[in-house]
Amino acid sequence: MICGLDTIQQDMERLPQGIRRLAVQLRLKLDPLFLWDVLTDYENLSRFIPNLTSSSLLWRQGNRVGLEQVGTQQFCGLRFSARVKLELTELKDQGRLSFRMLEGDFRCFEGVWCIGTDASSSWLLYELTVQGKPGMPIGLIEQRLQQDLASNLRGVQKEALRRAATV
Repeated sequence: MICGLDTIQQDMERLPQGIRRLAVQLRLKLDPLFLWDVLTDYENLSRFIPNLTSSSLLWRQGNRVGLEQVGTQQFCGLRFSARVKLELTELKDQGRLSFRMLEGDFRCFEGVWCIGTDASSSWLLYELTVQGKPGMPIGLIEQRLQQDLASNLRGVQKEALRRAATV
């Protein structure tokens, strides 16, 4: 997955049983440490990630972290909220923050944030595998996820750039 500087590339794979695997990547000129600091500012994620209503740090054990997050969406005139308790594994030296749902409003919700650099820029990649519970309209979820993942990356980018400007 390659994209130009400050552009977002997005891929989605439809798997059996309503499972969707999505990947979104953004390339930008920014020290990757600012991206890492934003992604691991767990208590403040809802300030700069659109549609994330709350994010609470539940526990920390070494490089493992427990979070509870609530996201809220509005579509077709209906308000939809989803709650997840996540276990994250921080691998800062690899620029990798993986997560998996321990409990919540999906059958499956897991993925990874990856941060890296090459000769010309930094990149931020978000991969998500999600499966709704029975009765969740996967078509609507799929459409919203595609829109939201790009705006989530933009939210992280905006906050990282804001932090870099204050240094």
